[in-house]
Amino acid sequence: MFTPGDESHIHRCRLLGLTGSAALAVGGANAGALPVEDALDPGSGPAAVGLFGAYFGLVLMVAAWLWLGRAVQGPRPPGRRSMVVTLAVWAAPLLVAPPLFSRDVYSYLAQGAMVDAHIDVYAHGPDRLGGHLAAQVPSVWQETPTPYGPVFLSCAALVARLTRAELSTGVLGLRGVALLGVALMVLALILLTRGDRRHCATGLWLGALNPLLLLHLVAGAHNDALMLGLLGIGLAAAQRRAPALGAVLVALAALVKAPAALGLLAVVALWAGQLDGRYRYVRAAGAATGIALACTAAVTALTGTGYGWIAALNTPITHNNWALTSVLGRATAAALGGDGGGLAALAVPAWRVAGLAIAGLTVLLLWLRGPRHGPLFALGLSLIAVAVLGPAIRPWYVLWGLFPLAAAVLPGRVRRTVAVASGVLALAELPSGLAPDGVQVAVATCGALVALGALWWARQMIAQEPRLGAGEAGSTL
Repeated sequence: MFTPGDESHIHRCRLLGLTGSAALAVGGANAGALPVEDALDPGSGPAAVGLFGAYFGLVLMVAAWLWLGRAVQGPRPPGRRSMVVTLAVWAAPLLVAPPLFSRDVYSYLAQGAMVDAHIDVYAHGPDRLGGHLAAQVPSVWQETPTPYGPVFLSCAALVARLTRAELSTGVLGLRGVALLGVALMVLALILLTRGDRRHCATGLWLGALNPLLLLHLVAGAHNDALMLGLLGIGLAAAQRRAPALGAVLVALAALVKAPAALGLLAVVALWAGQLDGRYRYVRAAGAATGIALACTAAVTALTGTGYGWIAALNTPITHNNWALTSVLGRATAAALGGDGGGLAALAVPAWRVAGLAIAGLTVLLLWLRGPRHGPLFALGLSLIAVAVLGPAIRPWYVLWGLFPLAAAVLPGRVRRTVAVASGVLALAELPSGLAPDGVQVAVATCGALVALGALWWARQMIAQEPRLGAGEAGSTL
């Protein structure tokens, strides 16, 4: 039997993950987040076959990732080149797949076209743009302003201009922006782990080859990739005694999506550690804040989009989302529904305010008591608290905190918990990005069970290889 970490193990992991991502890409051609004119009836035969194949591939991808984790923790962890090659192999089929697990990329393209047409995206939704492109955006977001910052909107506008807002090439262009973010994430993980072979392999496995990244940042083309890439490079700069540059890069990340602003706490902690004197934290905080504000003002002036994204952070949340505070709010509203008063209507907003307050308190405590396992660990927990306790959550939001955690030195218990959560969340969304019905759940479950059967059979075949080899050698004597 081969040893975890040898070349045969890595080769098999690559092949298994490639098979899974290829099956997902092929299944997504019928079951993905397709343009409205190409979308199939979810109850049709081709859509069911696509969903079956997609979940078959999903399970293979998750299994390949967990299997690779054995090599990472084995006696001879793979080098960074081997890990990056594995990521490229797994991601390759998803580059040509249709958008998967979300229709957000269509919203990005519509918002880019609006900026290019000088329509205020902080005051109007895609319905103001109209036409074929706006028709791809779900109805719930048609009149909703965007909460994204000017850095991302400038990228989206550039893609819309270069592709003339044509749907297929525009999606590919935005996927290219996401891939740029992924490349920055990989570079950041290598820099933040300081070249230590085992630490680097663990960081890349958890933060770059994670199924959530492949499914949602590569296949889904989410702008979280650019946010995290800039955040990671900013943290690496601050760690390598360039904290002013780190503050600029973290500010740029926050001008993609606002949660990255918490990265300034890590920059301050790293900067203060490089200073002498009694008030080094105050000096570091003042300098980092001033640089971030100056960067924000400069970028806003250059892009001309204004500061409307600050007010747009209060963008309405879908009523039926599965955030913890929303679930608790709906349960409380149901319990109060028969009291004849108006308390039921206040339940969801009250729980959302409470969730934000608890998240803020959690962040405050994490940093006031001092980052026990370092600023990267504290930042990861802070971002996870914001994602979990915020008013809305999607599986890829977990990557906000998982990425800095991957670069930290994690206790084994934390690493295992994060790995299990990632594997479970990878199966939480349909490739179409829509809510499932009973039939779709049954079809997806069948695809997953067939994949588990195939994995069991493959394991039996691999286990028999040494015995088969010995038998063949004996027959030749």
